[in-house]
Amino acid sequence: MNQEVRRAAEILRAGGLVAFPTETVYGLGADASSAAAVARMYAAKGRPGDHPVIIHFSSSEKAFAWAREVPESARKLAARFWPGPLTLILKRSPQAKDFVTGGQDSVGLRVPSHPVAQELLREFGGGVAAPSANLFGAVSPTAAQHVAEDFSGAIDLILDGGASEVGIESTILDLSGGEPVLLRPGSISKLDIEQVLHCKIPEKSSSSPRHSGGLERHYAPKTPTLLVPPHRLDAEIAKRHDAVAVLAFSRPDERVDCWIRMPREPRAYAQRLYAALRELDGALCETILIETPPETAAWAAVRDRLSRATG
Repeated sequence: MNQEVRRAAEILRAGGLVAFPTETVYGLGADASSAAAVARMYAAKGRPGDHPVIIHFSSSEKAFAWAREVPESARKLAARFWPGPLTLILKRSPQAKDFVTGGQDSVGLRVPSHPVAQELLREFGGGVAAPSANLFGAVSPTAAQHVAEDFSGAIDLILDGGASEVGIESTILDLSGGEPVLLRPGSISKLDIEQVLHCKIPEKSSSSPRHSGGLERHYAPKTPTLLVPPHRLDAEIAKRHDAVAVLAFSRPDERVDCWIRMPREPRAYAQRLYAALRELDGALCETILIETPPETAAWAAVRDRLSRATG
């Protein structure tokens, strides 16, 4: 047992806050059964009290104990994708209190695959409420250094597990209303889920539960940020007289103060995205321009994050 992980579990039991790595992004963990610990986590992030958090567990058995109804579809998806970057929204059991569900009758459950997260969750034993370890609405962290930059000593411990492998938040699927509904796209695609459940998955509606990452503006840099179609990028750069930072697929333009060239493969792009946005934000330019990615199913999760980052 890693001594730092044992220390982290002790901090969680004492009502403290621990940032830890998952395969998606770093999470800011608190004991999900402690109102005081969760309140401290909400305060540290500046997170609205009615915005529910995802509860993390070491196994599907422990996760499903927090749901009063576990449909067969949930068990099939857990068998296929857990541990992994999928969150299931189910009707909550009495263990899931209002302070983690945002007062809703449903709860978000996940079993992450990162080995450090797994070790921590096994050692802690219970559920850990863990939204992304960043200030609310800001760019999510994919490295321990990102967490340190956002919180600067305001939390009790940061477990360093290297760069996040996936790089964007988990897919969220709502199963609380009977039929499955996709609330947030992620690296597990809608097609991946449809192939397991053998049915078409609709997108969320106005009646869908509130969920992590569901606001129109989220994952956003401090610098004003615009999405620009590829055919307009050159003209957009040319008309600007202020300092510009660019995230694009093409080679750097000498007129631009800071340029990051991104991979053309969607999973590699997603893994790099948040670190790149933080780097461009740190360039202290007046504007960030992002070349719009392709409008295909493979890019759905990346397009979702970019549309929210640009508000």
